[in-house]
Amino acid sequence: MNFWKTFGLAGKARANAFTLIELLVVIAIIAILASMLLPSLAKAKEAGRRMSCVNNEKQLSMSATMYAQDFNDQYPLRSGVVRWPQAMIFYYRTTNVLLCPTDKINNPQSDHTYPTNQADCAARTYMINGFNDYMHDNYDAGAFAAYMDGTFGQSMKQARILYPSDTIIFGEKKPISAQYYMDLLEAGSDDLGNDWTELNQTVHMAEGSDYAFSDGSDRFLKKFLDMGGAPQHYNLWAVTTEGRTNFALGSAE
Repeated sequence: MNFWKTFGLAGKARANAFTLIELLVVIAIIAILASMLLPSLAKAKEAGRRMSCVNNEKQLSMSATMYAQDFNDQYPLRSGVVRWPQAMIFYYRTTNVLLCPTDKINNPQSDHTYPTNQADCAARTYMINGFNDYMHDNYDAGAFAAYMDGTFGQSMKQARILYPSDTIIFGEKKPISAQYYMDLLEAGSDDLGNDWTELNQTVHMAEGSDYAFSDGSDRFLKKFLDMGGAPQHYNLWAVTTEGRTNFALGSAE
């Protein structure tokens, strides 16, 4: 005895079945919806990573401030042996803070000359301001050379930064760069120094990068642009008024 005929369900079973064409249409619709949603999901995921990156830089900025409070208002000494990650490790505690989640897949480099300095050797996204313009203008040539070599006994004082809410202290570097200091003045570079050679201007969604400022604030800036979208007529890495103009992106100096 046919079960479906007995209960009069044969017609209903056929009516409720998908035809091959209907199934293909449903699959096509799902594929279209997925293609529409995936970019939005990717953007949302990247936004989350970028916020983690901002939090990392904020912690580093706060750590630099606490370090200065404990060391006569000076940021970590520029050194060829103990760099700023190792000098500040007591304040930010974990080297995970040195790595932007977006940059993680790129295995960002650090210098491994002194492997016992574990924080200095950790995978690292960020560079600290080298404060070149201030040190160059306020010390003689010999002292400045010693500073750049990492053998000078003095560092930048936080109180001497004239525009703390508009002076970058930490930015994001290129993954292949092992440098620790963002230098506006560096032998063999052009007038913008590491602005061109070491910084990663487009870490997030190929649009821009995160920056931490001396006052503890953070900002996302598009490549070569300020927050208003206009050309940047002064360099946010520079400390002195003259340096901010002379090292401005696009400057003729």
